[in-house]
Amino acid sequence: MSDTPSSMSNDDALARIRIVLVRTSHPGNIGAAARAMYTMGLTCLTLVAPKRAPDDEAVALAAGAAHILERARAVASLDEALAGAALTIGLSARRREFVGRALGVREAAHDAIANAQHGDVAIVFGTEMFGLTNDELARCAIAATIPANPAYSSLNLAAAVQVVAYELRAATFGTVGWEAPRFPQATYDEIEGLYAHAQRTLTALAFLNPAMPKRLLPRLRRLFARAALEREEVNILRGILARVDELIVDRKRQNKP
Repeated sequence: MSDTPSSMSNDDALARIRIVLVRTSHPGNIGAAARAMYTMGLTCLTLVAPKRAPDDEAVALAAGAAHILERARAVASLDEALAGAALTIGLSARRREFVGRALGVREAAHDAIANAQHGDVAIVFGTEMFGLTNDELARCAIAATIPANPAYSSLNLAAAVQVVAYELRAATFGTVGWEAPRFPQATYDEIEGLYAHAQRTLTALAFLNPAMPKRLLPRLRRLFARAALEREEVNILRGILARVDELIVDRKRQNKP
């Protein structure tokens, strides 16, 4: 059975994406990039002619992603790194003249995930100082750019990998990480009870003049509607109002001659 969008899991799609680092100068950047990858579920790392192989510093900066360094594939040329890829994407902060397609990183990530349903995808990052050469970027079908500050658009290598990795995960799983627990919403009757109680208390406080309510009551009702109050929240508010009622009664008793 072939891998199709319906038969392939999201994790499988991410497993088909290889992050390619070209001629990386500092092994610490390789480790930090590995950590950025793993936080977003990417595990395939290819190193093209790194100046220095990953060392203890790379392992330290990789934190819990040292296994990605251990499994990283080292090759001598970009051609080797791109071999067999169904789609190749190169990152560039600078405008280039001869590129296939130029896309923002978000659009490029969606293309990457779509193509990962059918084959491997390579996403290529250049050196820390100069990025990819024109020839290297020309070997990629898509030139992707991270929309950064035009006055200073050069990201640290690991930061760029992190942004791309996040966009890949968002394109795969969406952007909701976790949701707050949901509690029972207050019913119409409970909201109306709160509204009536508030009217009584505010009148007793001489904050509301029933003869001249102006716009206070409609705004109060609007406030309750916008808040989408939960049942327990209504109970809390009514508890506060009840305590205010008690204090009003106590104050009146104290002021009696």
